[in-house]
Amino acid sequence: MKKLVKVVAAIIENDQNEILCALRSPDMAIPNMWEFPGGKVEKDEDIYTALKREIHEELNCEIETIDLFHDNTHEYDTFIINILCITCKIISGTPVPNEHSILIWLKRENLESLKWAPADIPAVEKLISQEN
Repeated sequence: MKKLVKVVAAIIENDQNEILCALRSPDMAIPNMWEFPGGKVEKDEDIYTALKREIHEELNCEIETIDLFHDNTHEYDTFIINILCITCKIISGTPVPNEHSILIWLKRENLESLKWAPADIPAVEKLISQEN
């Protein structure tokens, strides 16, 4: 049986209605694909605490979590991922790519121009379909 990995991902929107997108580095699992930044939920950790910790580690930013936006389970070849996308905003710091190759801000209507990790695609589609 494949291992189930629970992860949280931040949907961070700025004042220009752009969303932060992160390119996975070549040495990460699922390399060179775009994702919403975040990471694994640790044992006995709630999803909001996990996301704040991950964003601090990955982007050197402090965030305020707003709401659970999307919950998706996706089966990859070697594991199953349950990804919980949470809307949030940066309350201090400027994102820097500590683990990712690059970070970019994109408008919703341009999100589909990127090659997204499969588990992130349903949240991307939901974002694109929403009105600003």
